[in-house]
Order: sequence, then C-alpha cells, then structure tokens
Amino acid sequence: MDIPTLEGSVVTLRPLSGDDAPALARAGAEDRTTFGLTPVPGDLASAEAYIQAALAGVETGWRLPFAVEFGGGVVGSTSYLAPEVWAWPAGSEHQRDGVPDVCEIGATWLAPSVQRTGCNTECKLLLLTHAFETWEVHRVAFRTDERNERSRRAIERLGARFEGVRRGDLPGTDDTVRNSAYYSIVAEQWPEVKGALADRLRRA
Repeated sequence: MDIPTLEGSVVTLRPLSGDDAPALARAGAEDRTTFGLTPVPGDLASAEAYIQAALAGVETGWRLPFAVEFGGGVVGSTSYLAPEVWAWPAGSEHQRDGVPDVCEIGATWLAPSVQRTGCNTECKLLLLTHAFETWEVHRVAFRTDERNERSRRAIERLGARFEGVRRGDLPGTDDTVRNSAYYSIVAEQWPEVKGALADRLRRA
C-alpha cells in the first residue's frame, strides 16, 4: 500500500525516510518530560533505529509512517497502523481491493515546541479525512498506554469514543507489560468529528 502525501494549511505529512533522522533527533531531544510513556528517539542513533523499525513495518504491510512538517521543518512523526482488508461474503459489493476496511492511527509524537498548537489537530484531520473519504474505511482506532493520561485526553478531544482496556497488550516503554486503552471513530461519526476538528483548527 502506497504512503500518500497529505497537505493541509500548516501541516504536511509525507512518507518518512532515512534522511529525516537528524530532524527527528532534534525534535525528540527537546524537553523529554512531555513524552511520558511514548517511545520517542532522543539522539541520532535512536532516530535512525526508529526510522529503520518504521520502514520495516512498511515492508510487512503493518505500518505507513509519516514525517510531520510544520513551521518549515520536521517536528515529529505519525503513522497509519494495522490496515485490514476484510474478507466479505462472496459477491459482496463491499469487497475492496488495495485499500483497507479499517485502520489505526498511532505512533504519534511531536516536539514539545509545537504541542498545544494547531499542528496535532491538523495532523489528525488530514489522516482521518484520507481514511474516511479516500479509503472509505468503516473504523479508525486509537490506542495508548492505559496510564498515559495526556495521550488519552488528546485522543478524547478528537471525538474518539472509549471502548475499553485490553490487558497485557504490549511491551511498555518502562519495561513492563502494558495495558492499552482503546478508542475508535466510526464512519457514521465522521461528519460530526470532522466539523469539530475543523472548528478547533480555525480557532488554533
């Protein structure tokens, strides 16, 4: 599946590449207290490893990673994760080819200097618009460490609905087995969510 380039008024999302390592390292080396339980590279070596792992996910079809450009430079990264093409009953008009039925948005982090700006709002608006209006997915999911209150509040501000906690879901960044809080937006919600995000962006 190809990684699109998505352009907004102040944000551009483009395919992540190895050349982005120095910029990601600079972004991740800002005040790291804001990252909490989010895995973020903090130097050049870890940025290179981060990109290598993200691009390995492209090869398996599990991840579509983006560099986030804002204010003239790369300020972080985000991804589509776990795109699924469903096997519908034979002859179903819903069967599709080359685009997912559902996906997840995650692995999102931004330099502290651009947090609490319009950057994250427009990132999510671009990703959700492409998912619901180009791919025409039925659901976009989000998940985060159950303990990451900052991330959970940010997901809730998007209009995503809390679905529950999956216990023993993933390795935590603090070398624990983490529980993950799951959220989703479904196609029926999208017009309302889109309107609210666009309004937030106008006021940012």
